[in-house]
Amino acid sequence: MSGGGLRVATDRDRCIGAGLCVLTAPDVFEHDDDGLVTLLTPEPPAGLVPDVRLAHQLCPAQALLLTDPRPDTT
Repeated sequence: MSGGGLRVATDRDRCIGAGLCVLTAPDVFEHDDDGLVTLLTPEPPAGLVPDVRLAHQLCPAQALLLTDPRPDTT
């Protein structure tokens, strides 16, 4: 089951290795040997979407990119 079309990408050039993404959504993100973010799945299942959104908000380097077909309600 997909996350309703949510797609995730990472910008490793921006990543500072803070690790909040890995702590928040370990089924979607991990760190490589250099301590930079690695994406495990570009289309997380619906059950992981809230964690991915939180990881996106918490990332101090803004290295997580979300493409969401949902209208912005904020």
